[in-house]
Amino acid sequence: MSKTVPFSKVEGLGNDFVVVDLRPGRPAAGAVEAMQTPAVVRRVCDRHFGVGADGVLAILPGIEGDARMRVLNADGSEAEMCGNGIRCVAKVLFEDDLNLRKSVIRIDTGAGLLDCAVDSVDAQVDTVTVQMGRPRLTRAEIPMGGETDASTVRSRIAISDQEFVFTAVSMGNPHVVIFVDDPATDLRYLATTFGPRIENATLFPKRTNVEFARIRGNEIDLVVWERGCGITLACGTGACATVVAAYLEGRLPGNQETTVHLLGGALFITVDTGAEPSLGDSAMRPKGVAMRGPARRVFTAELNLPEGQ
Repeated sequence: MSKTVPFSKVEGLGNDFVVVDLRPGRPAAGAVEAMQTPAVVRRVCDRHFGVGADGVLAILPGIEGDARMRVLNADGSEAEMCGNGIRCVAKVLFEDDLNLRKSVIRIDTGAGLLDCAVDSVDAQVDTVTVQMGRPRLTRAEIPMGGETDASTVRSRIAISDQEFVFTAVSMGNPHVVIFVDDPATDLRYLATTFGPRIENATLFPKRTNVEFARIRGNEIDLVVWERGCGITLACGTGACATVVAAYLEGRLPGNQETTVHLLGGALFITVDTGAEPSLGDSAMRPKGVAMRGPARRVFTAELNLPEGQ
């Protein structure tokens, strides 16, 4: 015998998720434990033997907000935050829960309580703008080895015989952003070759996401090696971290919307620079970051879980 669990397959720029609403009173509420078990998550995300996804997004009762999002990567590990994922969760909440059909949905995450402004037509969500909060910039916040309150702007790391200059930023989850100025260098090759080594470097006790970026005028080309997933078509927190790093390194100004081109499409990021000097002579700690991008429901269906799970 098996039990069925309703879910939605939702994607943001090709970053795809199984979204399951586990709140009391919802149809999937009986699978609260099973759907958050690493073994079940791995099976569900398997693209040959399961639904296929970059992760499972569990919708749980809110703590301070309207609901809470738990991010479970395809390998069964948990991420603190997912930028594309929160847009997908906001879409499902708006479209499926009449009590949450409002202009701003507040979602609890591992990065705190975040406001999601919904742009909809005929009760269908097209884009979501998320106030992602203040980026974390010290080694203790990221987390990263070394002096706890030190800045990470233009730090260095040696991988094999290659040295990279990077800026580390946490958007609730850790990111290492590496800018590549040579227009002939293949960003995806760098991400595939060096991403997993940097992800697992001892400098990062909780591992890290890795971004290889190139600035073109006021726009950015970006390839992301995602912690727990590998090369991903899009990463919302990675796009935010990259624009923050570009500001901190003096490559782009703040307070303007920057188009970030990922493998799956474009996100639109604005760094609110505020006016808080910190972390060195030239660095300014941004006040906040806004991310605007699409979310699309691919299909709804039911999972068959064996009894006992």
